[in-house]
Amino acid sequence: MDLGQLVGAIGPWAIALGAGFEGETAAIAGGVMAHRSLFPLWAAFLATAFGAVVADQIFFQIGRRFRDRPFVIHVRQKPAFAKAVGFIERYPTGFILAFRFVYGFRTVSPIAIGLSTIPLRRFAVLNVVAALLWSAVFTMIGYLFGPTVDRIIEALAPHKTELMIAFPIPGTCLLLWLLWRRRRQRRRERMNPPFHAPEIAES
Repeated sequence: MDLGQLVGAIGPWAIALGAGFEGETAAIAGGVMAHRSLFPLWAAFLATAFGAVVADQIFFQIGRRFRDRPFVIHVRQKPAFAKAVGFIERYPTGFILAFRFVYGFRTVSPIAIGLSTIPLRRFAVLNVVAALLWSAVFTMIGYLFGPTVDRIIEALAPHKTELMIAFPIPGTCLLLWLLWRRRRQRRRERMNPPFHAPEIAES
């Protein structure tokens, strides 16, 4: 089995895993890889939807079954959680269908839904529909822009040595910035009292 066959075999599974945690980046990458014929477009689409569905079902169950655990308590202290609660109370169906498309709501939303009175079956059905729509949009973006990605890679090919030397520099700077930002956020959380979101009735 050569490298292309290996990527074709494990690629959809890697895309599914990435879609559950990285979201749009993995979905678009799946579309680009499908454009390059590493695996079929339908495989990228289904893998992306599958990963999104499984991840959100897990987060839903975490919210429903482990509401008093530290991880859920930490999520409930985020400002985005309180906003998600408001949307769930006013537009439950629409919010479940749309939260994947709104930046900052990807992780907190299924946990907030799990803490609400929305039944598991209803969430599961809407979750599948939403994941299929979301996967179709972002996989197609990657597939349609695949030629552009290929042209960029082809244009940069003569400079691959210089790029291999240069890439670690911004990567290191980004890593240091992320560490500094995380340290600053923790210091701010210690200085400021935590935000307590309103309780949601158990199902």
